Amino acid sequence: MANSNDSVVTYDIASLLSSRKRDFLICNNGDQVKICNLVGKIVGLYFSGSWCGPCLRFTSNLVEVYQELTSKGDFEVVFISSDGVDEAFDVHFAKMPCLAIPFSDSKTLKHLKEVFKVRRNPYLVILDGTGKVSSDEGVRIIKDYGARGYPFTPERVNVLKEEEEAFKKEQSLKSILVSSSRDFLISNNGVKIPVLELEGKMIGLYFSLTAYTECHKFTTKLVEVYNKLKNKGNNFEIVLISLDNEEEYFKQGFKTMPWLALPFKDKNYQKLAQYFDLRDVPTLVIISPDGKTLNSDVVELIEEHGVEAYPFTPEKLAELAETEKAKLEEQTLESILVSGEKDFVIEKCGSKVPVSELIGKNILLYFSAQWFPPCQAFHPKLIAIYHEIKAKDNAFEVIFISIDRDQSSFDYFFSSMPWLVLPFGDERNEFLRHRFKIRGIPAVVAIGPYGRTLTTQARQLLQAHGANAYPFSEEHLKQLEEQIEEMGNC
Repeated sequence: MANSNDSVVTYDIASLLSSRKRDFLICNNGDQVKICNLVGKIVGLYFSGSWCGPCLRFTSNLVEVYQELTSKGDFEVVFISSDGVDEAFDVHFAKMPCLAIPFSDSKTLKHLKEVFKVRRNPYLVILDGTGKVSSDEGVRIIKDYGARGYPFTPERVNVLKEEEEAFKKEQSLKSILVSSSRDFLISNNGVKIPVLELEGKMIGLYFSLTAYTECHKFTTKLVEVYNKLKNKGNNFEIVLISLDNEEEYFKQGFKTMPWLALPFKDKNYQKLAQYFDLRDVPTLVIISPDGKTLNSDVVELIEEHGVEAYPFTPEKLAELAETEKAKLEEQTLESILVSGEKDFVIEKCGSKVPVSELIGKNILLYFSAQWFPPCQAFHPKLIAIYHEIKAKDNAFEVIFISIDRDQSSFDYFFSSMPWLVLPFGDERNEFLRHRFKIRGIPAVVAIGPYGRTLTTQARQLLQAHGANAYPFSEEHLKQLEEQIEEMGNC
């Protein structure tokens, strides 16, 4: 039963979790636990499903926190399954040492999802000892703070945030990398290296996930840069902060890295991810020789400039920005589409078209993949727009830059296209993705007749204006906006 007092909602835990025929919850070994045993405890209602990738990853975090807090005796988690079949429920629940609503009680499962307006998984609602909802942000709190977030109230979160601010003011290499139980890092052959030996060096904290393709690709680049810097005698070191859940994956990834790491599942990894406000992987945080944060992420800089990005200082970044600006001003079609002897694109029939024959045309670089639903949705619109523009101006072309995972998918997707393409697996595909900072697909980059970049946001312009967005010049787009404004004033 729920009682509402303004925005405060309090639940009777026994009424909330029971049904007419059931007054118990179950353990993953089949044992039953009376719901009345939860009265007075802090209870986390965990909505999750075995089909959900984020759920699988978060479950391991939750289990770790649950086991750490078990000794307190006043915290419990109740699993509320979103699975469609009991076999999936059994597999998912087998990894949890907590309690659960029986999968057979579909009515209560559905009711709880409606009561707490569950729209996404994983989702963790925290009820305090009185049955009051203290937070519906349990997933975020545990991801950010782990067991330190207990009892998972807004007040506790505010205290932790204040501690973080104070910590940042006094930040040092020791405060970041040393814990109460460890003052060392490890090499990939198991040797322990005291953190003290890194004092005075430029340090890169490398947050990575072995199974993630983007991390794998960047690691290869980073190893190359690291070795060059070490050979030049630069006082630079990298420390892996692995986000892997399985030790096998950790070992597999770390063995390819010539630098140091936090030990697998070190408690500090979660703290560091939260402290540096980790949003994505790979991320490489740079710590200056004085122990302060110099740059929150240099992955993009290294991808674009390699060893030239070192030492990642504001002065170096300003220098690189000037270099980039000059590069853009000098950009030609050949400079972005020709690589060594590869000076061609492919026609629909399979013939090679020299890049030189495209000079003077307006070009759209179309980054897309057959497997991605948003690309499938945008694709027919682009085909229609292509034919409309081509009918008016033959000095126009589209070049498909594939993000497909295999040749067969590439072939299938390209068979529907009326334009040109770079071959599947061509090194220029990867170069162009980095050159134009493509972070999401579909993406369309407009290149003018002289080879200069007109806009990297051509997809958005095509969706808003269709063929009228052509030829994407600043002057034309300004006129288009003025026309729209005039129409709106009529």
